[in-house]
Amino acid sequence: MAQSVWSRWLCGRRHARSAWFAIALAAMSLFGQAAHAACSGLIASGNPDYPPYLWRDPANGNRLIGANAALMTLLSQEIGLPIEVRYISSWARVQEEMKNGRIDLIAGAFLTQPRLDYMDYVHPIIATTRSVVITREDSRLKYAKWPDLVAHKGVTVINNSFGEAFDRYAKENLKIEEVGKLDNALQLLSHGRADYLVYEDAPARAFAARLGIKHLKEAKASISNEDLYLTLSHRSACNDGAMRGKLAKAMMKFRDAKVMDGLIAEAIKAWQGQ
Repeated sequence: MAQSVWSRWLCGRRHARSAWFAIALAAMSLFGQAAHAACSGLIASGNPDYPPYLWRDPANGNRLIGANAALMTLLSQEIGLPIEVRYISSWARVQEEMKNGRIDLIAGAFLTQPRLDYMDYVHPIIATTRSVVITREDSRLKYAKWPDLVAHKGVTVINNSFGEAFDRYAKENLKIEEVGKLDNALQLLSHGRADYLVYEDAPARAFAARLGIKHLKEAKASISNEDLYLTLSHRSACNDGAMRGKLAKAMMKFRDAKVMDGLIAEAIKAWQGQ
């Protein structure tokens, strides 16, 4: 009798386990289907003051254009999902939107340790950029190495990075004002309210030309040479192993075909023609 009761109890336990296991499998399957269904497209953004890589479309203020935007169009074809390259606001705001998962991709970001907390970096890189010190032609500042900046007042764009080593040195030793946009920074420099600007060379040249600001010069020695990456938000509904693999494979294909060289050349012409 006791053995029969014991057998029935064990049998009941097995059935209960099987039922819970089936429920768990069904839940996982439904969750996976929901996540897949949620990933029907991606929203990308980036620094809007960054020609020839990205800038706000004068014909449609809700989107960004440039070499990196064109790259997103090609990337969309490779992964089989639409990618909207949307103008959000300032570069600082774009990074906040990425943290909160309101956008999926940043089409061009430097690698820093704090950013690893909220986004994954896709390899290989988009491009390598050169960050420089820009002064007025009549400036007495002769830049060759970081300590040459200590006695001078600088300016840059808020939340921009020039490599973790320089960022750390600047925080500890330099007086650099951060402003919302590149055109504001160039105006401060032009009007003598800053002694130097730290920024990437190509975007700074492009904006200075559009603003009609002349008599600026770039130091021959660069502040840093940083790689520019495509990144994917940790909170994106599309962020899983399969998607990261697709993005990496597409970026490898673009690198091997030297796609960015052609896109940058086309973007420079488009910027100059506006």
